[in-house]
Amino acid sequence: MTLPASSPPGARAHSPERARPPRRSRRRGAGALAVPLSWLYALVLAAPLYYLVVSALKTNIEIFNHPFALPGHWLWHNFRTAWRTADLGQALLNSLLISVVAIVLTLGLALPASFALARQDNRLSRLVTGTFSVGFLIPPFAALIPTVILAIKIHMFYTREFQMLFLPASALPLSVLLLTQFMKTVPPALVESAALDGAGNWRLLVNVFIPIAMPGVVSVAILQLLTFWNEYLFSLSITGTAPGVRTAQVALPTLISDSTDFGVLTAGTVLTLLPVYVAYSLASRRMQEALTAGAVKG
Repeated sequence: MTLPASSPPGARAHSPERARPPRRSRRRGAGALAVPLSWLYALVLAAPLYYLVVSALKTNIEIFNHPFALPGHWLWHNFRTAWRTADLGQALLNSLLISVVAIVLTLGLALPASFALARQDNRLSRLVTGTFSVGFLIPPFAALIPTVILAIKIHMFYTREFQMLFLPASALPLSVLLLTQFMKTVPPALVESAALDGAGNWRLLVNVFIPIAMPGVVSVAILQLLTFWNEYLFSLSITGTAPGVRTAQVALPTLISDSTDFGVLTAGTVLTLLPVYVAYSLASRRMQEALTAGAVKG
């Protein structure tokens, strides 16, 4: 009988398992690296915002000579000048009205469509999903001329109402595909339980699917708010430049001229960003609350 060869002395001490650093030390190293990277990322995001705000309170000379320094004289009247010159009050109201109505219409159309696509898995549902996906292949500017012709034909050219109807149509492909993925996460057992209790399609959508998919609904609302608020090409071409109907993005370029006061221009830019920033802050908090609530329930 042959005895197995004995391991040489010290072999166990040099085994790969012992050579690896402890898992806890690796986690500490990753955590120590995450902190400075997080601060660096926050600095990258905050630097443009800081530059925009301080530039709104400066003269042209200070903006070009000392771009990141604090203003020598705080020119608060730049905001008042921008507000009056571009008539930003009416423009912001128009942008708010168009964006809110367009978001309501987008969700009103996308939620039932996503509900139907999430519950069906057949050839027809895949065909409809593919049809929505084709919308990503059409560049926005390619639809500009047909959209203008359509607005003229139905006598809604240079009106806010047509913009309210057009924006949801352009937002449906992405909204439907995103909401469908969120609604597919609804547990089938929960749907069967609600159906046994007598819940129809409408009650299933309102009481089961929408509450569980609420983080997706809020995410789509935030995404489309940013898209609708910052839309310029179609707002300029369809809604027009009349002070009574133009949006904030169309009104802002009226501050540009041969002798542009860049302090006034950046002040106007800050004013147009504030509503979106406030809405984003409120909606993102609601999304985090919805995610936390869903995690606790699960």
